Amino acid sequence: MQKENTPDSYLKINIEKVFASKSERISKLLPGFIIRYLKRIIHQDELNDFLSRNHQKQGIEFADSVLEELQIKFEIKGLENINKEGRYIFASNHPLGGPDGIILISIFGKHFPKIRFLVNDILMNIKNLSDIFVPINKHGGQAKEAAKIIEEAYQSPATMITFPAGLVSRKQKGKIEDLEWKKSFIAKAKKYQRDIVPIHISGRNSNFFYNLANLRKFLGLKSNLEMLYLPNELFKQRGKKFTICIGKPVAYQTFDKSMSYDKWAEKMKRETYGLVDQ
Repeated sequence: MQKENTPDSYLKINIEKVFASKSERISKLLPGFIIRYLKRIIHQDELNDFLSRNHQKQGIEFADSVLEELQIKFEIKGLENINKEGRYIFASNHPLGGPDGIILISIFGKHFPKIRFLVNDILMNIKNLSDIFVPINKHGGQAKEAAKIIEEAYQSPATMITFPAGLVSRKQKGKIEDLEWKKSFIAKAKKYQRDIVPIHISGRNSNFFYNLANLRKFLGLKSNLEMLYLPNELFKQRGKKFTICIGKPVAYQTFDKSMSYDKWAEKMKRETYGLVDQ
């Protein structure tokens, strides 16, 4: 008989426990059909099955297993633009909300001895990638401890990866593109003397995802309801191939006072999308 994994041997996703941890009152009020629907859209059973088979893997090996599981392929353009001795911040668009980050870990984790990836702090629950992830608190301000961890990561020899938009791309005026790129990566490049390398990743989510985001915005709802569907969007990418374009490093000295950091961030965003036409 095959030995089963013990309950504590790996992270199990349990939507009921998630709601209970946030609010027991709300958890008890939620009808069973809503819980069942949420389990389905986040692919709870499929994710737990994958985690049970791969819980012992860490870092790059785990990322590669995710890509293999989903039969995701990618083509890299411009790898010759970077060298292993470079002190970089890789700044990428964020079209997918899952596979894009995993692909970047797979690429740069093999190219550099140590990588750190700035992510929403909720992703720190993925213990298999916790040595790579650096948490950003997107809710209610940055805790001092979290800010200290970010500073230490930038100060370290590790290669940094970030999605400056902080959110998955949205569809606006018929065009799928990142929202505003936040200026913090420009400030960190200057402070820690790191060149910025623009990265463009191809791909898109479903029309349902973009339509829900626009409907939520139209109704004036602040909670990003569409984010609940990102696991579902992840599974929709099964079997697809993506193109990753790596631009030439932009020296940190470039970001002078001729423009504000906000303007430099916008310029880097435009350069990133311009990589597609090269």
